[in-house]
Amino acid sequence: MAKEKATITVDREKLAEARALLGATSASAAIDVALSELIRRHKLRNDLKAYTASPPTAEEMALGRSSPDWVDLADDTDWEAEWPEDR
Repeated sequence: MAKEKATITVDREKLAEARALLGATSASAAIDVALSELIRRHKLRNDLKAYTASPPTAEEMALGRSSPDWVDLADDTDWEAEWPEDR
C-alpha cells in the first residue's frame, strides 16, 4: 500500500489517548488505524442504508421465522475421529 507523507494538526490529548488505547508506537500508526476505522464504519453505514432501503419480502420473513430441521445432523458420525484436535 502506498503511503503519503502529510503534515497535520491534531489535538494532542486526543492523539495521546488514541495511541494509549491502541498501543500505537507512533502518531502515524494511530492515525492510520483511525482512518481505517472511519472508512469501515462509513461502508457499514452505507450497507445498512442499502439493506433497509427495500423491506424484506414475505418469503424472506417466513424464512427468518422458520426453525431448522436438525434431523440431518442426527447421525452416527464420529466427528472427533473425523476432525482430531491435534492436526
